[in-house]
Amino acid sequence: MLVLNRSYHPVRITTVREAFSLLFCGRADALDAAYEPHCFERWAGLRVEAHEPSVRTPRGALRAPRLLLLRGYNRVPRTPLRLSRRNVFLRDGHACMYCGDDEDELTIDHVLPRSRGGRSSWENLVACCRRCNLDKGHRTPEEAGMTLRVRPARPTWTVVVQLDGLKHPLPDWEPFLEGVLPRAS
Repeated sequence: MLVLNRSYHPVRITTVREAFSLLFCGRADALDAAYEPHCFERWAGLRVEAHEPSVRTPRGALRAPRLLLLRGYNRVPRTPLRLSRRNVFLRDGHACMYCGDDEDELTIDHVLPRSRGGRSSWENLVACCRRCNLDKGHRTPEEAGMTLRVRPARPTWTVVVQLDGLKHPLPDWEPFLEGVLPRAS
């Protein structure tokens, strides 16, 4: 379940159990397919369609909400500050930033090589396939005749760390993840 703050910004991913806890305690409303908020009582009264995920209770089946809107949380999530291989790969869509190849064995490339004073920062690191990394060597992309597909920058997302490995987010989530997910390869 995707949890949104009052400003409809993604905050985190949660389990069905936690989603029902937030809904039942009145800390969140469930959003239906038309993105209309429902309190627990209204949500429990909605009909469960055969194709929808649901939870069985002694009183019958309840629709499992796919989106929750928090009632009392309006902070905009902050950018993850931790620079790591995993987060660079996530930012770059698990693809080489020179040729676009999405092979399994990616490396990290310093755009300005460390031997020339290049630092390990969001703006100087990119995902790179082994072939491009060897072709570039200890040169800048311009000196090697290579072009970066996208200029590296500090990411502006937060929830994506939890979405790693999720190839296709639920269709209901897509309007809220535009501009939040890392760039595609």
